[in-house]
Amino acid sequence: MPNYRRAYVPGGTYFLTISTESRIPLFADTANVTRLRRALEIVRAEQPFEVVAAVVLPDHMHFIWALPRGDAGFSKRVGRMKVLFTRALPATGTQRQLASPSRTAHRESGVWQRRFWEHVIRDEQDLERHVDYIHYNPVKHRLATCPHAWAASSFRQCSRKGWYELDWGCSCRGPAVGSLDFADMASTVGE
Repeated sequence: MPNYRRAYVPGGTYFLTISTESRIPLFADTANVTRLRRALEIVRAEQPFEVVAAVVLPDHMHFIWALPRGDAGFSKRVGRMKVLFTRALPATGTQRQLASPSRTAHRESGVWQRRFWEHVIRDEQDLERHVDYIHYNPVKHRLATCPHAWAASSFRQCSRKGWYELDWGCSCRGPAVGSLDFADMASTVGE
């Protein structure tokens, strides 16, 4: 087994990729997106941090979280969010159906992949690139034609802050303007 180590940087800003088990499209159901938002808000109330950017796709999500000074506990927050979301799912047996025998033996649900991907944001340019990646992700996956058309995203909030023009990456009036190629980020996004 590889000796994997997470990069814990107190007060760091982290890009995260979190996926459902076997890429099951749980978040195609807007009720599950609402459950996820509630779980995230509970975690933020218990252990404050800033959500810089976010997008929730049917089978995975990306976040950028900025932790408080001296705090490197992003992993605990991710774990808590997963638990809260899983507990909020209706008791339909879906979790048991998704769980493998190994997961059942370890009292785990079959909702989430065991691991998630993190990348420590290094500087402003790295932050901007990852925020762009997050907001363009629904277009990349052909779930929306424009970033503003995807509801489960922080794009509109970031646009209101002045980070984007509302038509950034937009193809509503023809092809998207500019190059939105993220091939250089393959090692940092975990997809």
